[in-house]
Amino acid sequence: MKFLVIEDNEALNAAVVDALSALGTSVSAFDGEYGYFLAKNGSYDLIVLDLMLPKMKGMDLLAKLRKESNCPLVILTALADVSHKIEGLNLGADDYITKPFERDELVARVEAVLRRHNNNFKTVYKAGRVELDFVGKVFRVDGEDVKLPGKMYDILEYLIRNRNMIISKEQLFNRIWGFDSETIITVTEVYISNLRKLLDKYGLRDHLKTVKSVGYMWTEDPVKED
Repeated sequence: MKFLVIEDNEALNAAVVDALSALGTSVSAFDGEYGYFLAKNGSYDLIVLDLMLPKMKGMDLLAKLRKESNCPLVILTALADVSHKIEGLNLGADDYITKPFERDELVARVEAVLRRHNNNFKTVYKAGRVELDFVGKVFRVDGEDVKLPGKMYDILEYLIRNRNMIISKEQLFNRIWGFDSETIITVTEVYISNLRKLLDKYGLRDHLKTVKSVGYMWTEDPVKED
C-alpha cells in the first residue's frame, strides 16, 4: 500500500508515517499546494489530510481533489467541532479523526476505510500455489519464501492487489518510481521481464499477462500466452 500524508507539523507527519508503516509506505507533504500536486499526479491507496495547512487550506484541497479523484481520504485534524466534521464529511472525506490521536485507532480506521473501498484489501493474499504477505513483504510459492528485489516485489504487490485489472505502463511507473522520477519509463519493461523470468522458474509465468500496447495484468485464471 502507498499513502500520502499531508500534514505541516513535521513531528506529527513522521508519527503518522510511522503508524502506517505497518500497512505500507508513505509520501509526505508539508503544505496544501504541494500536497495537492502530489495527490493529483501520483498514485496512492489513501490520503491522510490535515485541515490547517499553509498555502492551501485542507478543506479547499479536499474540495478540489473530490472533483478529480475518489481516492480514499481520512481527515486528521485538531478541529474537533461538529461543524467542521460535517463540512469535511460532506465534501467527501471517508473518515474524520481528531488530534491527539491513538496510533492503533488511526491504523484501525485507515484499515476500515480501505476495506470499504477495496475488497482486495488484506494483509495476506493466497491463491493456489501463491502467497504474498503484504506486511512482511514476503512472496511464497508452495509455502517456500522466494527472494524478490525491492521494486520487483512492489510491482508484484501492485499487480496482485489490482488483479484481473489491466495496469498501464504509465500507472505502474508512477506508482513504483513516482511521476517525478528521473528514471525513464522503459525501466518498467526491464522489471516486468525479470519478474516474468523469475515466475517462469516456478511455472507461474502465465499469471503475469501482457496486454499488447495497453499494459500488464495479474490473473488468477491464466491462459497460456503464445
